[in-house]
Amino acid sequence: MSINPVLFDLGPKKPTTRDVANVVRLGGTEALTEAERRADQARYQEVTCRSALNHVKGMPFEWSLNPYRGCTHGCHYCYARRYHAQQFEMDADDEFASVILVKKNFVEVLRQELARPSWNKEYVVIGAATDCYQPIEGHYKLTRGALDALLQARNPTGLITKGPMIVRDRDLLLALSKTVACTVCISVPTVDEHAWQLLEPGTAPPAQRLRALRELVDAGINAGVLMNPIVPGLTSSWSKLERTVKAIADHGAAFVGCNVLFLEAGTRVHFMKFLEREFPAWLPRYEKLYEKKYAPLDYRKQVQGMVRLLQKRYGLNKRRYAKDDETPKGAAIAEPTTEADPPEQVGFRW
Repeated sequence: MSINPVLFDLGPKKPTTRDVANVVRLGGTEALTEAERRADQARYQEVTCRSALNHVKGMPFEWSLNPYRGCTHGCHYCYARRYHAQQFEMDADDEFASVILVKKNFVEVLRQELARPSWNKEYVVIGAATDCYQPIEGHYKLTRGALDALLQARNPTGLITKGPMIVRDRDLLLALSKTVACTVCISVPTVDEHAWQLLEPGTAPPAQRLRALRELVDAGINAGVLMNPIVPGLTSSWSKLERTVKAIADHGAAFVGCNVLFLEAGTRVHFMKFLEREFPAWLPRYEKLYEKKYAPLDYRKQVQGMVRLLQKRYGLNKRRYAKDDETPKGAAIAEPTTEADPPEQVGFRW
């Protein structure tokens, strides 16, 4: 970063994420003068990380790895948008998808952490916040390096992605599967083309993701699909859910899981702006449905119940490593008692 009379000079060493936050707070993202703009028009700022392993709460796992922060996939519903605002002083709108932080020393730090005597080889999930196979991974290969480090450490691993690039690393994923345990979750919220184009503007088409799933399954890797999130009104109708679950089954998924959309902090503000622009008539309905972070429990039970019914119809298991979406302990998931005449949209009329 160049010397600026207002901002401090970070020198030749790559800045930390805290340094980046300080610079952005004082001068905005334009002050990130070392951020390289690439052909996708996003700017990539290399940073150094002090730690690679991230302890998480409120997830069905306790440790995650995120080699990149920010994501050019730009999914409008992404819960990680709020972190860009909370942690890096950037906005949860355009800057989430256009200013990406690359943890240049990520693999080296991870190897050191995995080698510590105090590390108990706990289950680690890659890509829980931002996608580890977004296009820039083709250049930096940090996710591949992380998989190799986890393989060498014989550490149980999970991975979540929308990126078909994952097939590049099926050799490491298969080796992990044979050595310890490895579960791959391909994110395919819907196969509906219109909903995909609206909600996930920077992602590969759902059909490409499902072809990647098939390649992984055929290679002997435990791979399935997360239909996360199911978006009320856009992807939640019976017909769209059935087309999606059927496509997932047709591509050999070992399991399928689903969450209903939740909205909080920066993500909520961004998503409501998206609705106001694309579906202004829906805004009052969403404000009613999402008076809190989550849609009402009855609505979530009904949507999940439709998915469970479709899982049974097409011979799919629940996802194996995760809890049901935000369902209180002891609460049953409602399921229709018959397959006849399923509701087109339950719980929330559009």
